Amino acid sequence: MSKAGWRTYRRPDDKSGGHGVGWSPIIPYAFSVPDGWEEVPVSIADLGGTEIDLRFANSQEGRLFVIVAPVRRFADNISDDAKIEEIGEPDKVIGAFGPEVIGENVEGKVLSAQVAEHSGRKYYQFELEPPHIFITATAAGNRLYLFNVTGSGLQWKRHYKDLKTIAESFRVI
Repeated sequence: MSKAGWRTYRRPDDKSGGHGVGWSPIIPYAFSVPDGWEEVPVSIADLGGTEIDLRFANSQEGRLFVIVAPVRRFADNISDDAKIEEIGEPDKVIGAFGPEVIGENVEGKVLSAQVAEHSGRKYYQFELEPPHIFITATAAGNRLYLFNVTGSGLQWKRHYKDLKTIAESFRVI
């Protein structure tokens, strides 16, 4: 899905991040962004703390961040090759992890929830407001992946289509 003016970022296999003992390596993921989006260093002090694996931003258009969290924080009886549907239905999943992403309860903020499937893996796609944010969630290995694309009110209005395209491009490889 590389269209003109866009590029695909793929998480390098050897990028560090594993968050402690007993972790399998992070299964790589990929997504597409318009030219002009750049990787931003992740600070351990970030909201979301150690679980933010990656940040990208464009000062004009918006920003994104990827959270990679242990699935067992959300459900106990999950295999080592977790599927998002084992964690629960979309409404249960957004209720459980949405507050980690936006810092508050998501009740009444979920504008839409959809399920997409790519290469046999299900992805839950949410749009929330306020704050303006797209959240794409899936599971792989023993981790939950949350791909979050957000922007200010003005960025949202001006770049909504691109931000949605970024959100929908997320894949665990």
